[in-house]
Amino acid sequence: MNSFIKTGIVLGFVSLLFACQDKSSPNYQYMPNMYEPIGYETYGKIGFLPNGMEAQELPANTIPRGWMPYAFENTAEGKELAGLQSSPLDSLQKEVNLAKGAELYKIYCATCHGSNGKGQGDLVKREKILGVPGYDDVARNVTVGTTFHTIQHGLNSMGSYTSQMNTEEMWQVSEYVMKLKKDLIK
Repeated sequence: MNSFIKTGIVLGFVSLLFACQDKSSPNYQYMPNMYEPIGYETYGKIGFLPNGMEAQELPANTIPRGWMPYAFENTAEGKELAGLQSSPLDSLQKEVNLAKGAELYKIYCATCHGSNGKGQGDLVKREKILGVPGYDDVARNVTVGTTFHTIQHGLNSMGSYTSQMNTEEMWQVSEYVMKLKKDLIK
């Protein structure tokens, strides 16, 4: 008899919960910020920060750390001028730079240009990309400066790699491309 009363009371409470529930509005939310996020404007005023802004605007004439502005424009004339430029990397660490350049070349360049620089990478062999030049083409004036310019700005269907590599890494890849060119022309 005692268990029937307890069961009746529990069923009564459950039926009251379902009977009193308003299906048009949600129940109480324990952590409403999980369901309804607060949107902040990036450069909007926020009172609890010292200067009143969440994100900081950069001071004038500043550049990101590890990145140097490139002096040559993305034009044919800029590429010609870049071709006269030599590599600023330390010549005493040539082997280290070539080793790092080879590693980066395998990651970013070999899929199109091939591991030996003949323009027969995996994507070219599968005919996903066509017309990738080899470095042994004497008609193309490939120098360390023009290679850096191409990595910096991109050329034809090749995009820029400035978001993937910093300036030093781009020069290391450029020097490695010159080594591949020298090996192909022999």
